[in-house]
Amino acid sequence: MADIVGIRKETKDNLEHRAPLAPRHVKDLVEKNKIKVIVEPAEQRKFSDHEYEKVGAVISKDLSPAKVVLGVKEVPIPDLIPNKTYLFFSHTIKGQEYNMPLLKEILQKNITLIDYELVKGKNGKRTIFFGNFAGYAGMIDTLWLLGQRLKYEGYSTPLENIKQAIHYNWLADAEYAISEAGKQIEKFGLPEELCPFVVGFTGRGNVSKGAQEIFNFLPVEKIKPEDLPELFNGNYSRKKVYSVEYYSPDIYERTDGDEYEREHFHKNPHLYKSKFEKNLDYLIALVNGIYWEPGYDRLVTKKYFKDKFASNSKPRLRVIGDITCDVEGSIEMNVKSTRYDNPAYVYEPLTDKIIDGWEGDGVVILAVDKLPTELAREATEFFGNKLYPYLPVLANIDYSLPIEKLKEKLPEDFRGAVIAHHGKLTDEFKYLEKFL
Repeated sequence: MADIVGIRKETKDNLEHRAPLAPRHVKDLVEKNKIKVIVEPAEQRKFSDHEYEKVGAVISKDLSPAKVVLGVKEVPIPDLIPNKTYLFFSHTIKGQEYNMPLLKEILQKNITLIDYELVKGKNGKRTIFFGNFAGYAGMIDTLWLLGQRLKYEGYSTPLENIKQAIHYNWLADAEYAISEAGKQIEKFGLPEELCPFVVGFTGRGNVSKGAQEIFNFLPVEKIKPEDLPELFNGNYSRKKVYSVEYYSPDIYERTDGDEYEREHFHKNPHLYKSKFEKNLDYLIALVNGIYWEPGYDRLVTKKYFKDKFASNSKPRLRVIGDITCDVEGSIEMNVKSTRYDNPAYVYEPLTDKIIDGWEGDGVVILAVDKLPTELAREATEFFGNKLYPYLPVLANIDYSLPIEKLKEKLPEDFRGAVIAHHGKLTDEFKYLEKFL
């Protein structure tokens, strides 16, 4: 088969504006590598069909000639082309129930599935990701929601002038707006009742780093978790905001009293419990970017908020920006994922109900599961920069080879990313059979 790469239209969600490659990546594939690129027409994509056509792509609804089909999000079952090799984020490796029908269809249609999430370098870190942009958009949206929530409560702050990420043309526009809000905070300060104004960040990966990059456009002082009591004893400024980072040792403790050990925790999460909720009394917002999976203790529970509201002691915490967006995961009040056109809801602890928006008697939850699409052009450029270097090899491989031979031909970072080959789970992923 000829070296042809297909770029599919994102059909899972009509609000998905990203693509795996930007036009300039396609231009290099066509001109430098002599690879044909077919782009499926998509009206919602941030880069237009014409922009791809101008650089040499063929615009066509028929991707069947492509050796490899690139997407971003999961491919809806009716859109799967039999006997094809696909690259996309499949969200299947935890046995996610909602995507098991998709995986079953992939096997039935004799498809080879390569998942970007599993493409990793020798250091074990992912090499193809949108993580930074999830953090950027998640933090912009969290600040926007915080401004709107405080305004609803009767507090006027410079944050109310910040918009949702989707309403900025460029990331730089959002950064400018946040820095302007920061200048107002430095000049006039924040309401005394909200101070010290502390935002907590969980995790140390790209999501958390990206979020903190955005937050740092405000006049930030970084403090450690153990310094929070002293800060609240009056040693703070109304003309600053404060950030606190929480890593796993700050969040979990062993039930037997021994010291936290990273490797031991990941092998034996049942021997650890969360000690995180005691920090919530200090935070006005929490930005959650930590990795979590079933078996780990939750960071924030419904019980914490129910106890607070039942005792007429409303919590300080107004907004949780759950960027990782594990539904009913590390943040128990995240009961549904959202889209950017209706991004948040209020969890009411005493009724155990949610109300869309930021008005209500509870905590605001931001639960958008595709945050980078709010900054689609730049996110696509970033992602394409990561993916493009591998494509000349990926487009040249014979995917009919047996899996062991195929892995020899694949770029090293991709060898552990093949979930299915010709309709069969590869050895590393046979554990998914029990979920199917």
